[in-house]
Parts: sequence; C-alpha cells; structure tokens
Amino acid sequence: MNMLTEITAAPETSLTETNVTETSEAGQNFAVEVRGLTREFGTNSVLRNLDLQLRPGEFTVLLGRSGSGKSTLLRTLAGLDPAPEGTVTVPSARAVVFQEPRLMPWKRVWQNVALGLRVPNARKRAEEALEEVGLGHRLNAWPLTLSGGEAQRASLARALVRAPKLLLLDEPFAALDALTRLRMQALVATLWQTYQPAVLLVTHDVDEAILLGDRLLVLENGAISLDVAISHPRPRRHASPGFISMRATLLDALGVHEDGSAI
Repeated sequence: MNMLTEITAAPETSLTETNVTETSEAGQNFAVEVRGLTREFGTNSVLRNLDLQLRPGEFTVLLGRSGSGKSTLLRTLAGLDPAPEGTVTVPSARAVVFQEPRLMPWKRVWQNVALGLRVPNARKRAEEALEEVGLGHRLNAWPLTLSGGEAQRASLARALVRAPKLLLLDEPFAALDALTRLRMQALVATLWQTYQPAVLLVTHDVDEAILLGDRLLVLENGAISLDVAISHPRPRRHASPGFISMRATLLDALGVHEDGSAI
C-alpha cells in the first residue's frame, strides 16, 4: 500500500493575521507563492520585499551566506515564523526536516513517526514509512540507540508519512559524516522522484545543491540574487563539464573562489 497517497490534506485554513494562507487546493500553478515578504529584526532587515514561486514537484535548493535569511524564509513557509509584511501562500500539507532529528527519546521510533498522525492505522503507516527509508528493523528501537544517519532517516520518515505537497529541508545532512551524507542525499532524491512533492532544501553545500536540485537559488541581502535551472540528467557526476561549470557559477554568486578565498 502506498504510504503517501492515502493521507488526505487538512482543510483549507487562512492565517490572515500573519498574511500566511494555507491551501489544500489541487492543480494550482504554484505550490508556494511569496509576494513582497519583508522580515526585520530590530534594525536588521533579513528579507526585503522578496518574491518567490515554487512549482509542484520541483526540487529547489536555496543557498546563501550565513545570516542571509535562508532559515527565516524556510521557517516562514513552515508556519513557524510570521509574515507581518507581504503575503505567503503554502500547501496545508507540508512537513519539515531540520538539521537535528528532534525525536522524542521517551517514544519508540515508530511512535515518533506516527506522532500527531490523525489517520486510521497510524502505526501501519509509520512502519511503512520506516521500511521505505531503510529502518524497518528499527521500529521498536529507542531514539538514543540510533546512529546519526538512522535518526535523520526516522525524521525523514516522520515528514513523508504526512504526504506533504511541500517538503522543507533545513540543512538536514549538515551534521552527518561524509559517507552517510551521500547515502542520505541519494535517499532523498529517490523518495522525491517517487512521490514528487515540491521540495525546498536549505544548504551551504554547493555540490549537494547541484546533485539534488532542479532549480538553484542564491539569497543575498534579503533578496534572490541568482535563480538558475539545472537540466543536467541524473545521476549527476562531479567530474562532468556541466557540474564543474555550475559549481563555478554558484561559487561566484556566493562570492567565493574555488580555493575557498573570498572574491
């Protein structure tokens, strides 16, 4: 049984006090639409009149220097931060995976995945999700016994079991070792290709962005300074001319030389 297609989205909800609208409408042109979003913290303007549209099924990667507003934008789309200036339209069916797995240590792994899941057979759905991410053998484990990669797989299963139309990934691989990171990148790519949610991945890793993204954005001074589509076939190879060229483009947009020095 397909673990994603049977879970219905929540009814449409309007959060007008923060200019964020959630919609469960199918067939819309954009999974996300942001108009004129501005966020200020004291005298620091983090997002400045930002416009952004994400298409259904599109894998978008957002890069930028530390403090550029990447996480602020993601948290706004997730409904964790308000949008006092501008308008934001997002699917009601959305999920977030953070850098830390954020599993509850007093609940079994399957219980963490099923947490808050208001559907029939929640345990069965959680178990199916865990099987899909390669954790079928860890259903009854305690979170503290999981490796870093296993914990992030559980976090990913918890997000995907909710059948999101929008999957938000906030540097989910940053704390993993290099080999585990590669495996997780491959897993996310496979699941995205299977279920086709719109994805927004926030990362500092240029190579990761090129490996995974359909579309790459660079956020600078509170606005999108680069918006480029990637047409290279998958799987992508680091040594290919297209990969190397795109890497140079992104590093230039981020103000970094190939050797890591500032431009």
